[in-house]
Amino acid sequence: MDREGHVCPACGQPVDTVVRRHKTLGAWVPLWVAGPCRNPKCDAYVHEGAESGEEPGKSTVENS
Repeated sequence: MDREGHVCPACGQPVDTVVRRHKTLGAWVPLWVAGPCRNPKCDAYVHEGAESGEEPGKSTVENS
C-alpha cells in the first residue's frame, strides 16, 4: 500500500502523519493530517515537548 507523505509547507521537509478525529453522523471518524515540523531551522518549527494547542478529544471540525 503506497501513501503520499506529508511535507511542511514552509520548508518542504517530510513530517509525520498524525490522526485527528471528527464526528460525522454520530460516529467518530479518523482524519489523517500532517504533523508538526521538527526542523529547528524552519519558521513553522514546533519543539518536541510543545503542546499542539488542542484539547484531547476535541474534534477538528465544528458541527453546525
